[in-house]
Amino acid sequence: FSLTDGDGQSEHLLPVCEDTTCQKSAIYLTKLGMDQWIPVLQDFRNKDTLWGFIPYQSDKSSMETSFPIMLHIGDYNMDGYPDALAILKNTSGSNQQAFLLENVPCNNISCKSVRRMFKVFWELSDLNQIKDAVVATFFDIYEDGILDVIVLSKGYSNKDFAIHTLKNNFEADAYFVKVIVLSGLCSNDCPRKITPFGVNQPGPYIMYTTVDANGYLKNGSAGQLSQSAHYALQLPYNVLGLGRSANFLDHLYVGIPRPLGEKSIRKQEWTAIIPNSQLIVIPYPHNVPRSWSAKLYLTPSNIVLLTAIALIGVCVFILAIIGILHWQEKKADDREKRQEAHRFHFDAM
Repeated sequence: FSLTDGDGQSEHLLPVCEDTTCQKSAIYLTKLGMDQWIPVLQDFRNKDTLWGFIPYQSDKSSMETSFPIMLHIGDYNMDGYPDALAILKNTSGSNQQAFLLENVPCNNISCKSVRRMFKVFWELSDLNQIKDAVVATFFDIYEDGILDVIVLSKGYSNKDFAIHTLKNNFEADAYFVKVIVLSGLCSNDCPRKITPFGVNQPGPYIMYTTVDANGYLKNGSAGQLSQSAHYALQLPYNVLGLGRSANFLDHLYVGIPRPLGEKSIRKQEWTAIIPNSQLIVIPYPHNVPRSWSAKLYLTPSNIVLLTAIALIGVCVFILAIIGILHWQEKKADDREKRQEAHRFHFDAM
């Protein structure tokens, strides 16, 4: 995901244990052009408790299921900077929980070169109530563009698991765009005049450019199904946060992988994409990007209802003013007619 502000490049995140027992954990970042890994989170201490990642147990004889260290990425607050979910364990105890890592501006010298870092939300009551969590990921349960949370936790025994869903109650004037790139394939030869939708595919790359609320150019990018192993649990689409800017997306680029040996870039561009919408891209045929098609679906929100109520209210107010002025004008006309009639009789005498 594109974590830094405004460059549109994607970075690699690496969660690590710096010792065998994970007494010291960290998350590192690197991207194209960098020759080193930059720490974006090293402080895993909450008050007097030290937390850390859970070391992977490769011992096959152990009856307990072990999960590899992993981060699940998603923009929960739609500010344009992807956040993360991680499973951390109390290093001095046995409790392990899911924690939300928010993407915030860097406030120390170690991450100054990438300008962003992660901050752990230690006090989230809903997440804290789920004990013995083993996997946590984002999922848009209500299909409204707001990412909710799914947590898998251990049950009464090591082989029993329970699934918990947590609704994201984040409410702000933030906007998004959902993009899914299909494969553009048929199970056999496609009949004439039928567009082959296919299914979602791994590998497409999505990037947008827009202008934020302050008038500055803003870029964002993401890869679709970028991970395929280690309990990836990624969404089949990408939810790109746009922040509080309700502007149209100036440009949205979609590219798909090309076969080995081919040099032409398979990329297409769409302009003036409406915020809070879902874009379904059908790259058919693969080698002719100008023939690709896209279907746009709008996702209405409470803002639409509030706007309609405000518009109706303004119309009623204007009609009331017009009615009052019309009534006053009619009274003035009646008064003037009576004066004219009175003047006529006086002159006749």
